[in-house]
Amino acid sequence: MKNTALSHIHESLGAKMVPFAGYNMPVQYEGVNAEHETVRTAVGVFDVSHMGEFLLTGENALALIQKVSSNDASTLEVGKAQYSCLPNSEGGIVDDLIIYKIKEEQYLLVVNASNIEKDWNWIKSHNDLGVDMKDLSEDYSLLAIQGPKAVEAMQSLTSVDLSQIKYYHFEVADFAGIEHVIISATGYTGSGGFEIYCKNSEVEQIWNKVFEAGADFGIKPIGLAARDTLRLEMGFCLYGNDINDTTSPLEAGLGWITKFTKEFTNSENLKAQKEAGVSRKLVGFEMVERGIPRHDYEIVDADGNNIGIVTSGTQAPSLGIAIGMGYVTVPFSTPDSEIYIRIRNKDIKAKVVKMPFYKK
Repeated sequence: MKNTALSHIHESLGAKMVPFAGYNMPVQYEGVNAEHETVRTAVGVFDVSHMGEFLLTGENALALIQKVSSNDASTLEVGKAQYSCLPNSEGGIVDDLIIYKIKEEQYLLVVNASNIEKDWNWIKSHNDLGVDMKDLSEDYSLLAIQGPKAVEAMQSLTSVDLSQIKYYHFEVADFAGIEHVIISATGYTGSGGFEIYCKNSEVEQIWNKVFEAGADFGIKPIGLAARDTLRLEMGFCLYGNDINDTTSPLEAGLGWITKFTKEFTNSENLKAQKEAGVSRKLVGFEMVERGIPRHDYEIVDADGNNIGIVTSGTQAPSLGIAIGMGYVTVPFSTPDSEIYIRIRNKDIKAKVVKMPFYKK
């Protein structure tokens, strides 16, 4: 089990630690609902240093990214980030990721912790362009400071106007006494805030100063369990649950990051799939009757016929109802469609709804 540079702090704060993607990670501190509420109303800090970071540099860096990713990275300017995915050769997804354009001919790729080695090998296998690739995952830490009070609480720590960093933009600037930190706004919670990328040797100083600066704003450390309920209320996909090696980006509602203005891995087959139409779609649903949907529960129609599978589900703390995401056959994918979730051999009624579930 690997530790992040802050694992000892989480343990000293009484966090419940669990193995996650090979790392010893805090799943919760005071409880999921309280932590979830902190992020929705104030400011919370996640240690997500288990995420992977690859630095791609050189005149062909963009060409390599264009080859392996579905979105059009040529539209990126320095200071801008983009959500994308790495399609595989079989129609599924190797991983989803965020691409940062750091400077001309240099990009930072941020990938999921459980896929670091897989993604590295995949991108490397396509690198016949002489692009310099560095895996920084072991050397860098990542904090997500999330919530409506994040900007106000953290402004004293940097010379950059945090309120001016737009969604999916970033600055390389000073933060908490450390120079050259990436401050980005790509949040995964739907409650605003930003992320801090820094070296492992710098993160403890940053963590301590963040909590000092946020003391008057109700700042608290937040675990991975609340991160999951927050992202699910927003309808954000989680790799390994809602998307994986067998789910096509078009089935997953990620057509908006699948750009056929260029060629990329498996683009011909995905284009054909788009033209023919998919047979199943990822939808959001809320429970009409009592019951909590869980990953891999069967989805059936009124007659008990299988029409799909649940990929994520929870009791949504901000909404007071049970919600979920799952793949269903196309006839059941329109909002208000009646579906049933098979929970312990009982078919419990639910209805398809438009995402996000949580509206600010």
